[in-house]
Amino acid sequence: MPEPSILASWTRALRKQLDALGLDSLALSQAAGLDPQLMDDPNARYPVTVTTRLWQLAVQASGDPALGLRVSRFVSPTTFHALGYALVASGSLREVFERIVRYHPVVSDALDLSFERVGDRYKFRFRVPEGGPMPANEAMDAFAAIYVRTCRNRLGRHYAPLAVHLVRPEPADPKPWHDVFRAPLFFGAPENLLEFACADFDSHLDDANPELAEHNEAVLDRALEKLNPLTWERKVRGAIETQLPEGEPSAERIAQHLHLSLRSLQRHLADEGCSYDLLLNQCRQNLALQHMRDPGSSLGEIAYLLGFADTSSFSRAFKRWTGMTPSQYRDSMIR
Repeated sequence: MPEPSILASWTRALRKQLDALGLDSLALSQAAGLDPQLMDDPNARYPVTVTTRLWQLAVQASGDPALGLRVSRFVSPTTFHALGYALVASGSLREVFERIVRYHPVVSDALDLSFERVGDRYKFRFRVPEGGPMPANEAMDAFAAIYVRTCRNRLGRHYAPLAVHLVRPEPADPKPWHDVFRAPLFFGAPENLLEFACADFDSHLDDANPELAEHNEAVLDRALEKLNPLTWERKVRGAIETQLPEGEPSAERIAQHLHLSLRSLQRHLADEGCSYDLLLNQCRQNLALQHMRDPGSSLGEIAYLLGFADTSSFSRAFKRWTGMTPSQYRDSMIR
């Protein structure tokens, strides 16, 4: 398996922070093993082990264990490819984090992200895949700070999450972390987790631009295709999306479409760590969220496009996915 990597532009924020401290960011980058010719290439990527070395050298040179928290000030939409502009144009913070999860591999494949509604709060997790290289604690601090800063950019500088959980050990002086997050903070946690109030995330953002978001999603989809080889998972996803309007496709039908036996299809997916039922559910959920953002699509049309027998079946599935009925979800988009 290739080593996890991250966009070279991500290091630009850290280099700007180092320069602001009067340190030689170029010399530190070269000492870490970063190729200087790739630094300003918007599509170039660095191995995570190399960027982790830069973080280590940066903390040593600055003497600042809270360095990661400060880097978020130098992050702009261009830092994260077209994803940054898609986030700026999103209609709600819920949409922002749904897009972060879906398109994060364009930025880095070093973390697994998830976003789900649990009761009256949303839980956003970012974790290192099993067996993957561990990023620097400061890099994880930076990611958490960037996600919270993203919320403040849309809701105001005083916004705070409900809670912040970080795997990293508690620092000798935790005050900088409390100053940045302004929320209950748990170090040495079982997982990296940010908790947000649903009411904050479901409210409509006045500066939303669905057309701009859709344009940048198209750019991101092409970027994902280049990054990901044509695995059996992707082949099956494509076949499911094509056949959903004809009704819920069975595994047998998809296997026949791909010129495979059912047993071969199941074996190929198992080898890649997934199952047919999981892919069918994920495809429907992703497509549902996309269609729901189009005010011109009725619930009946969406249910048909997703292969549901009727609108009530779609509504039950949608509430299972999001914790809201389709009508509640749409109402929250225009509040």
